[in-house]
Amino acid sequence: MLIFHRKLLFLLLFCLIGVQVYSQDTFTVIKAGKLFDSEKGIFIDNQIIIIKNNLISEVGSNLKIPANAKVIDLSKQTVLPGLIDCHTHITGQPENYMEDLFRKSSIDVAISAHIYTKRTLEAGFTTCRDVGANDYVDVALKRAIDAGKVIGPRLFVSGPFIGATGSHGDLSGFSPYVHIQQISTVADGVDEIRKKVRMNIKYGADLIKFGATAGVLTEEESVGGPQYSQEEMNVMVDEAKMWGKKVAAHAHGTEGIKRAVKAGVASIEHGSFIDDEGIELMKQKGTYLVADIYNDDYILAEYTKLGFPQKIIDKEKLVGRTQRENFQKAVKAGVKIAFGTDAGVYPHGDNAKQFYYMVKFGLTPVQAIQSATINAADLIGVKDKIGSISVGKFADIVAVDGDPIADITLLEKKLIFVMKDGIVYKN
Repeated sequence: MLIFHRKLLFLLLFCLIGVQVYSQDTFTVIKAGKLFDSEKGIFIDNQIIIIKNNLISEVGSNLKIPANAKVIDLSKQTVLPGLIDCHTHITGQPENYMEDLFRKSSIDVAISAHIYTKRTLEAGFTTCRDVGANDYVDVALKRAIDAGKVIGPRLFVSGPFIGATGSHGDLSGFSPYVHIQQISTVADGVDEIRKKVRMNIKYGADLIKFGATAGVLTEEESVGGPQYSQEEMNVMVDEAKMWGKKVAAHAHGTEGIKRAVKAGVASIEHGSFIDDEGIELMKQKGTYLVADIYNDDYILAEYTKLGFPQKIIDKEKLVGRTQRENFQKAVKAGVKIAFGTDAGVYPHGDNAKQFYYMVKFGLTPVQAIQSATINAADLIGVKDKIGSISVGKFADIVAVDGDPIADITLLEKKLIFVMKDGIVYKN
């Protein structure tokens, strides 16, 4: 019996040793022809990136390559941090206005969402904020990606958009007898707002998204009128802050933008009719502007074909040009800019088309790339984990053929390599 116990103990020790042997660290090495240092805003020639498991362990030249490391040769390419889009609706995209509203449930949306996450990741966007999805489809999608069941970017999600009765977050323009059964985040008054913020956080929201003003792609009369009072916006931000969450404010109109900034939101989404006072307030508060200045072209070209009412098309005509002009003013004044496209308003995977417009309307190519890397990571609150190719951060890395500083459209045309969390998804 004693001999049997000794043999059993030996066998167990052998198994444990075996587990240790076969769970050794894995190393991947990337040889980069040019590497974009997003924190300094410079390119460095001939760099080596050593990745241990899913984290960057060393960056530099003439580094010793670990034995048995997998080597990826990008010595003729430009290597950048994984791109970040701070304003997406990644669970869906429009196909037909009336059918989207009245014939599709959140189950329909959820079944198709994996198509859009894969396209987005393969376009080089390794991280996205999703800022508004019905019935917590975005939360479920994030969990599926994190579990490795679905291919997609790292997601930071808001859950359903919080809005006042009759707001951009409510079904407007239809008979009072029309009712769609879904989880409602319509909230009026400070007590309801506190409860809705808590509900979104309870069910998995990483941030809070609310409607400070009216919007374009809904049928309320105004395009930019404020839809919450100063007191209500203050409560929105205070409640979210108590739970450790940042707030993104959908805001087109001048007064609503200023109320949201005064309340302490982390970002103004859209910012179409911002004035000089609003720009100065954003600078004082350090508020980010996340302006979707590409999608005007797509909406005006395609949305009539998708059955959208002329009323909505007319609102877009009113907003698009002004938004771009005011974006230019904000850039010139030194407002902090983070990259956000409203992808889902136009096809997912085309996120990088916005870089051209950001450069056209005031950013340098370096600033545009920083807006989608280190600035975006700062806005989300994870600058210590993503946003640059630096030691200790996740191995989120993309590469393009050519020089994106000379031609920023290479990010949409010539992106040939995508790694997220140490795993290669496009090569």
